[in-house]
Amino acid sequence: MTGTTTQAPDLAISTRGLRKTYSTVTGRRVVGVEGLDLDVPVGGVHGFLGPNGSGKTTTIRMLLGLVRADSGSMEIFGQAVPEHLPSIVGRVGAIVEQPKFFPSFSGRKNLDLLARAIGAPRELVATVLHDVGLADRQKDAYRTYSLGMKQRLAIAATLLKDPDLLIFDEPTNGLDPAGIREIRETMRGLADQGKTVLVSSHVLAEVQQVADTVSIIARGRLLASGRVDDLVAGRSAASVRVGVREPERAAQILREAGIEATVDDGGTIHASGVPDPAQVTWLLGSNGLYVHELVGERVDLESVFLELTQGLGPGTPPPPEEGSRRSRRRAGGGEQ
Repeated sequence: MTGTTTQAPDLAISTRGLRKTYSTVTGRRVVGVEGLDLDVPVGGVHGFLGPNGSGKTTTIRMLLGLVRADSGSMEIFGQAVPEHLPSIVGRVGAIVEQPKFFPSFSGRKNLDLLARAIGAPRELVATVLHDVGLADRQKDAYRTYSLGMKQRLAIAATLLKDPDLLIFDEPTNGLDPAGIREIRETMRGLADQGKTVLVSSHVLAEVQQVADTVSIIARGRLLASGRVDDLVAGRSAASVRVGVREPERAAQILREAGIEATVDDGGTIHASGVPDPAQVTWLLGSNGLYVHELVGERVDLESVFLELTQGLGPGTPPPPEEGSRRSRRRAGGGEQ
């Protein structure tokens, strides 16, 4: 790992050529993160997206010094990590695993104890409880909290150091819709205060509602990165829903004309990459198939994600490499 500082000043996180391999139970080496170039701008919410097994958690663990990278470089606020992590750790708050709180203690008492342990001002406890929306429940025992409230208390705990960068790994896992909305609003509120929030998630609809920018990875490689609106707009070439008799035959006609077309279980055709929807009508009409429905489909982050990651899930492992099993044990097993 290099000790130089090359990161642009407007980046909270930057990685270059980041690589990490693991050993399988048979002793074969597999690639978890492969040549990852990740840029997270300062300020706002950055969604870190990828299928399970794509390397998201491993990347976060490497950034936090919990896992050693095989090669490549990482910087947080322009400081090379893990070498300079001690000098900037106070600017970083992270939730990678569920924090441990005393079940019988109130949320307030748990944070009071933590503030005392890390030397944070005690008056800051009330502030962070308010910031995450737990001021009204601060005197209640932790064991009575919902999953969403427990996650918000964990976020409050990270805020006791008043960090500039917050890293959340799948923060909405296991939450009901109300809990997901609460976490989303909390993250958005933190970003609006000027903090940088990196959130690893596979809940695409939620990420699109809260994220300013995203990075999409699969099999440890970056596939796309940028502003959410730009990524969606870049794939807004006509995608249409087509209703027609003999959908399978119609889809084949479209495919032969170079239009990507699939048929869902209800017999509706979904065609993408259509420069002019009228072309669909003309092609099918020329073959005696008359369209009774032609509706433009909204391109969203989920459709972009699925398009980019199609066929790149964890079921197609990279080539084996030499190595030992120790790195997998240090990483705590597999990654998300």
